[in-house]
Amino acid sequence: MTSGISRSSTPQSSLPAWVPRLSVMDRYIMLELVLPFLFGVGLFTSLGVSVGAVFDLIRRVTESGLPIQLAIEILLLNMPQFIAYSLPMSTLLATLMTYSRLAADSELVALRSCGVSVVRLVVPSIILSLVITGCTFAFNEMIVPAANYQAAITLERALNRDRLPFREENIVYQEYNMMQIEPGKRQNVLTRFFYAREFDGERMGGVTYLDLSRPETSQIAIAQAAEWNLESNVWDFYDGTIYLVSADGRFRNIVTFEQQQITLPRTPLDLASRRRDYGEMNILESQEELALIEQTGDTDRIRKLRVRIQQKYSLPFACLALGLVGASLGSRSSRTGRATSFAISVLMIFGYYLLASITGAIAQTGTISPFLGAWLPNFLGIAVGIGLLLRVSR
Repeated sequence: MTSGISRSSTPQSSLPAWVPRLSVMDRYIMLELVLPFLFGVGLFTSLGVSVGAVFDLIRRVTESGLPIQLAIEILLLNMPQFIAYSLPMSTLLATLMTYSRLAADSELVALRSCGVSVVRLVVPSIILSLVITGCTFAFNEMIVPAANYQAAITLERALNRDRLPFREENIVYQEYNMMQIEPGKRQNVLTRFFYAREFDGERMGGVTYLDLSRPETSQIAIAQAAEWNLESNVWDFYDGTIYLVSADGRFRNIVTFEQQQITLPRTPLDLASRRRDYGEMNILESQEELALIEQTGDTDRIRKLRVRIQQKYSLPFACLALGLVGASLGSRSSRTGRATSFAISVLMIFGYYLLASITGAIAQTGTISPFLGAWLPNFLGIAVGIGLLLRVSR
């Protein structure tokens, strides 16, 4: 075994000379990590599916008459979500079990007697954790949201509750802009308000529109219906009344109409057409949804979606944090068996996800930033891993 990263190239190697080669030790430890990792993926995915999906589907089969073949299809569509959650757990289990086994068999002692430092010993686990981090990110972006959305659609249709691609009632759109309230002072104020009582997918009914963008005159439009005009990029209001109100609160003019075009963004239509849940959108779709919600001024939904977006970035890096903790903790124990390693992994995983839930909830209240709320568990995990590693190296 060699203690470093070999840079000697073989005739069969097609890699450039500047690319570091993995040593025999690196390949050996990585191969030792693969089997526990695959075992963890299968185990944690099975537990997650059983607790999070199977019991609910069995209840729907028996109580709601959900066909068994559709229940199986929905179960398969739910599996990517649980696989994604199992990857960080499996990384922790694999590193903890592998390094505990190497320590118990005195292999780590032999390597350290040859001059290999503890920091160098955990490099293979860090490399593998980074690879799993990338795979988790790609999996969460390309597979999980689409599978979750298809599972929800399939379940709704099977239960004869067709999930409409739009909101049916109470569509609210608020637009805020920075305006000068007094000399030298600007404030974000409401400039437009749009409300529709109902929506059938094409036309909105019971529409009220308030335009406060002009300080001298406010406009109130009430109409029986409104729909988006694709050719003119404006709204067509039907059978309504427009009230012009001066700054002192007096009515300046009242106009009734059968059809009136009003310049207003199509954002209310976009808001009404959005039905995907947070788990059914990737980062790009979430950012598009955030851009729409930010125009409404709904601060609670804005903060919640910002936290969710940051969590989509941070969750894959839990593989790196937990992998470092597992390797460092396993390196300092020489008598940890597989059952003990599994028990420790479960406790640490529970603690990590509990902490992630708490910090995420705090961030949604606005007490801390969405970035800190999503990334704090990873920062703490990496700090604990580095601390354990430094303690073992002494």
